[in-house]
Amino acid sequence: MLIGLWIRDVVLIEALDLSIGPGLTALTGETGAGKSIILDALGLATGARADAGLVRRGSQQALVSAVFAPAPQHPVWDLLEDKGLSYARDEDLVLRRTLGADGRSRAFVNDQATGVGVLRELGEALLEVHGQHETVGLLDARTHRGLLDAYGALAGELSATQDAWRAWTAARARVEDLQRDAARSEAETEEMTLRLAELDRLDPQDGEETELAEARAVLGAAEKALADIAQAQGAFEGLSGKLAGALRAVDRARERALNAGAGEDGTAVRRLSEASAALDRALVEAQEAEAAVEACAEAFDFEPSRLEKAEERLFDLRGLARKLNVTVTDLPAVRRQFAERLRAAETSGDTLIAAEKAQAEAREAYLAAAAALSAARRAAGERLSAAVMAELGPLKLDKARFRVVVEPLDEARAGAAGADRLAFEVATNPGAPFGELGAIASGGELARFALALKAALAGRGGPQPLMIFDEVDQGVGGAVADAVGLRLKGLAQDAQVLVVTHSPQVAARAEAHWRIAKAGEGDRLRTTVEVLSPADREEEIARMLAGAEITDAARAAARALIGA
Repeated sequence: MLIGLWIRDVVLIEALDLSIGPGLTALTGETGAGKSIILDALGLATGARADAGLVRRGSQQALVSAVFAPAPQHPVWDLLEDKGLSYARDEDLVLRRTLGADGRSRAFVNDQATGVGVLRELGEALLEVHGQHETVGLLDARTHRGLLDAYGALAGELSATQDAWRAWTAARARVEDLQRDAARSEAETEEMTLRLAELDRLDPQDGEETELAEARAVLGAAEKALADIAQAQGAFEGLSGKLAGALRAVDRARERALNAGAGEDGTAVRRLSEASAALDRALVEAQEAEAAVEACAEAFDFEPSRLEKAEERLFDLRGLARKLNVTVTDLPAVRRQFAERLRAAETSGDTLIAAEKAQAEAREAYLAAAAALSAARRAAGERLSAAVMAELGPLKLDKARFRVVVEPLDEARAGAAGADRLAFEVATNPGAPFGELGAIASGGELARFALALKAALAGRGGPQPLMIFDEVDQGVGGAVADAVGLRLKGLAQDAQVLVVTHSPQVAARAEAHWRIAKAGEGDRLRTTVEVLSPADREEEIARMLAGAEITDAARAAARALIGA
């Protein structure tokens, strides 16, 4: 629902702030007063094409803000989500547009800069315009399917068709994947077989690279330790013999010194005794050290071949990983993948046959669901056609005919929404061919066709957009104008409706009434909008009935219309 419209410097409007309520609002005034300016301003805020001529003379830019209060379930919120714009479902939605005198414009949604195209999409979701020169929404045949489905309450049939379509699509994709696998070249299969043989030969294990790297580090350290032990053993060779020889020589020297008369306390004998004791200790300790090193060498658990094997294993694994362009860690998974693909290739024929059978079954299920949906649409189309035809007579379209066309599509053009081409068509005169609404109906007829269709569709489907009818009563009067008013009133029970009208019968049906007028002269000429009180409204409708001179009879007639 549109709750506010703020206009600055648009054509003859300098500043205008409007609050709009629910139900039917009538806009009346003399021809040329500026009623269309208000609609142009609203169109500007909702993404319509901008023209620098809309900027008021002498102003740098025009600005329009339209404030909507959509219901929480309104699809416009999902559209905002898709566009990446922030919003809150419990707050108002503000569309703003500025237009410079140079023709450049900027668009905003809730004060977030965006493109004019986004405003246009939001506008299409929020309002419909039906007038002498354009009808937005109903002329687009792409909207007809959704309107008919809502009218016929076909949500169940549509959902079943969508589910069947998704199942069929998935089945077709499965078959296509299997066919691509089956079409792989023999060379690719041979290559995969060779690579799998290499993998089987190496038999890579999960986590093996880490284990081998750790083992290589330990074995490398052990190899170096064993080399140091061997060096120590080499150093001990002949050491004990040399020490023993030195000990014997020292002992002989001591004996000879004693035989030569040197006393036990003599310096030479004493020194030789000390040397003998030291050599004896050194010999014992050298023998013990040599024995310990020998024991260590015997106890050291190291086989040089283990390090060599670990390095060779690691080299082979890394070489194959490079050949397959993967990491060593991935080799076990690649091996399993190759094995599965080769097994799949061996059994692909049976798998493909089963998938093709499932696809055929899914296709039949979809065609059955689509056929049921088509039948339901044809039945709903007949009901809608009858309902619209019942509306045409009172709207001075009694010679016209309306029909809903539901034609089958080729299977290649079918989709989640069914297998139908659906369109609303009219024939305005007996014997005339049916055609699309916009191509067959004139301006006034088009607006009244839209009104008839909207009246027939009233109360069906989800949230209704704001509906704007611009001079839908052009060229009609009396009972026909009253019929137009009644239908607009009926539409306004479930939706917000704005109508630009010259018909007192239509204006009398409105809950709110705005009088559009011009004020001032020359450069100070302005368009003004007055929200009429009940008394002023009666006077305005009397003017519409009587013309320039308002009589008591016109006022009485106005009261009768308002009270009707």
